[in-house]
Amino acid sequence: MTTIADAMSTEVNVPLRDVVGNRELALEVVPETLRPGALDAPVRWAHVSELQDPAPYLVGGELILTAGVNLPEHLDRYVRGLRDAGVTALGFGLTPTVFETLPDALRRACARYGLPLLVVPARTPFLAVNRAVSVALTEAGQREQRRITAAREALTRAAGGGLGELTSALAARLGAWVALVGAGDVLASAHDAPVPLPPQVRELVATVRAGSGIRSATTEAGGSFVVVQPVYPQATASHLVVTGRPRRFDGAERAILAVGAALLGLVGRAGSDAAELGAATTGLLLGRTAPGAVARSLLGSDVVRLVAGVPYRRGPDEVAQRPDWLRARLDTPLVSVLPGRFVAIASAAAPVERLEELRAAGWLAAAGSPAPADRLSEAEADLLLARAQALGRPVVAGDSPLDFDALVAPDASRDFAEKALRPLLSLDREGDRSLVRTLRTWLAHHGGWEPTAAELGVHRNSVRHRIAQVERALGVDLADPETRMRLWFALRWASPEDS
Repeated sequence: MTTIADAMSTEVNVPLRDVVGNRELALEVVPETLRPGALDAPVRWAHVSELQDPAPYLVGGELILTAGVNLPEHLDRYVRGLRDAGVTALGFGLTPTVFETLPDALRRACARYGLPLLVVPARTPFLAVNRAVSVALTEAGQREQRRITAAREALTRAAGGGLGELTSALAARLGAWVALVGAGDVLASAHDAPVPLPPQVRELVATVRAGSGIRSATTEAGGSFVVVQPVYPQATASHLVVTGRPRRFDGAERAILAVGAALLGLVGRAGSDAAELGAATTGLLLGRTAPGAVARSLLGSDVVRLVAGVPYRRGPDEVAQRPDWLRARLDTPLVSVLPGRFVAIASAAAPVERLEELRAAGWLAAAGSPAPADRLSEAEADLLLARAQALGRPVVAGDSPLDFDALVAPDASRDFAEKALRPLLSLDREGDRSLVRTLRTWLAHHGGWEPTAAELGVHRNSVRHRIAQVERALGVDLADPETRMRLWFALRWASPEDS
């Protein structure tokens, strides 16, 4: 059975046997209620409840304590509800005023449904049980943290030795076999992993790849508990760490696996990029590799974009000036940072929406049109960058033949807008007539009188009057679609203070 791991699997817990083994509590275990492995079940907290049906308010892993003050008549239903809610054990407190002995019906119900039953003597208050569980959880959390810290340090040292050493170190820390699985389920690195991976494990890998975000999944295969953990930053679409062993992984081991997966992802990507860059550079220098083949090898496509950027306002800080920072945002290893400028070659499918993130970090950037790797144009990049500086925002050239707006020289577009709108701007300054705003709104609503009037907050007759003034001032007929088009671009290219 495959399950997607949730937060509960990584919470700190203590085994039930640690609670039962606390001599100060003097808890008595009812033996017939114990099933194999019951004392190894996790206790995540202790909780007192005298509700007849507390199950809806539980999340699992609790040690429920009750004195039977409100014990329901149908004990089978009560016990079954607790078991189905994931309760680890039921502690029944003996009290002279309620129950001096354990009810046989409760004993039988717990035995029937396999819910461990503990007898809490009258001399042991529930508060003492709560405190003991809390202390045990705190100590367990501290032990786990020390264990995770030691593992993180060891794995970080091992990362310096490359994928193989890191994989072996992670396997040793987990006491398990480990495999780094790449695209096509190819093993990029492995330690004692079964080859090929069993069908159930390959199905689990496919399940994780089909999901989204950083998740992990577990299954049982061939007597082993198997976990699949995506690496970071590639996430589910790229490399996955697969590990397995005969026993389950606890919360600390899950955290150690997450650390190992992150390091494997970073070391694997760095090593892969370095090898691919070296091979690509060698091929170019020897004339054996065409630019398209290099782009396909490094970026997954021979159709690419040229992205250029210059400092914006205060400019980028020391971190944002680094090539690796830009590389992570543009998803490309082909980044060159020069004094006062950067240039990058990215896939045509690169996340150009991140150009806004670059602007926030002090880089104003422009992305050129998608083109084959051997036909990139720095002249286009310079023109787009000039327009980006004029607008104060990133500019991205599209791949449509109609996308000419970004290629119009900033000075030319600004001059065109100023000449085309000059009569309207003059009238607006003289009489506050809002002609430019009215024209913009009217064109945006495709000449609709009602929606224009609604947006402007005026009567439709006022809109008609203003549009007539526009026609007279400009000497044009707005029924002509080409005139509308030209005026629309004039409005788009106008200076902010004019529009």
